[in-house]
Amino acid sequence: MLAERIFNISTQQGFEEITLEVFSYQFQHNPVYKEFCLLLERTPETVSQIKDIPFLPIEFFKKKKVVSSNNKAEIMFTSSGTTGTATSKHYVTDLKVYEESFFKAFELFYGNPEDMVILALLPSYLERQGSSLIYMADSLIKRSKHPESGFYLDNLETLQQQLKDLDRSGKKILLLGVSFALLDLVETYEFNLKNTTIMETGGMKGRRKEMIREELHKVLAKGFGVDEIHSEYGMTELLSQSYSKGNGIFETPPWMKILIRDPEDALSYLPEYKTGGINVIDLANFNSCSFIATQDLAKNIKGDFTEILGRFDNSDIRGCNLLVL
Repeated sequence: MLAERIFNISTQQGFEEITLEVFSYQFQHNPVYKEFCLLLERTPETVSQIKDIPFLPIEFFKKKKVVSSNNKAEIMFTSSGTTGTATSKHYVTDLKVYEESFFKAFELFYGNPEDMVILALLPSYLERQGSSLIYMADSLIKRSKHPESGFYLDNLETLQQQLKDLDRSGKKILLLGVSFALLDLVETYEFNLKNTTIMETGGMKGRRKEMIREELHKVLAKGFGVDEIHSEYGMTELLSQSYSKGNGIFETPPWMKILIRDPEDALSYLPEYKTGGINVIDLANFNSCSFIATQDLAKNIKGDFTEILGRFDNSDIRGCNLLVL
């Protein structure tokens, strides 16, 4: 079974072999992606390495039904978007694949969610339907099995007291929050946390002026009394996430990879430490499209470590963890 092989990738060679297999599969079964590949004169016969694979511009998810399966969608995730802009739609035909992806990645970087209290401060996501982030956070909260775990909307007073009490108890705590809400929290209350991981998912969602990540993390770290602010990088169009444990340096799970394309030549790639556009390989997306050209900027630091910098100036304010340069 393809999903089982994807989530058990252990070598670079294994990743490359399955990536080429998924490309061939999606070329045959995804009409939108096949048409795009043919326009670039790329087919399974002409593609022999990962860097030959065409990456579908993320905007296609706003106008087309991007699927590689004949199965009926079990759920449709939608992007938040902004007033007057089109939203992306991701038709997910197998929710078990999404769940396996986010559970395995979370455990890889943070351990078993059963061992921690998970608090989610995601008001802008809770207020709408179709958020893949809410689905993930809700699943992690249920898996944690701690009665204190849960969502918070506007009840910041309750959250701050809960957070302080839990932190003093010595329990392992994760606070997952959208940037503007975390800022609201530290501007209203004082913290000096010792056992809590703060993870921002980015985005001001029109509630505040956008900030560069370095400035945001400095304010949050001081406000919560912690050394580092963690981050999650994900989006509606992906079924996998990468994580940063500080300084905006992200690492991907073994079935996901970030490539940096030349902003002047979308079919060329840049060496380490050069800034360009993000191309994402997400093999968990085998039922939609695993090869997506995003509107985000980054540079590869070394190996599978990537510094995500922000967003192209002319792109929409959208997704998780997309901060303006």
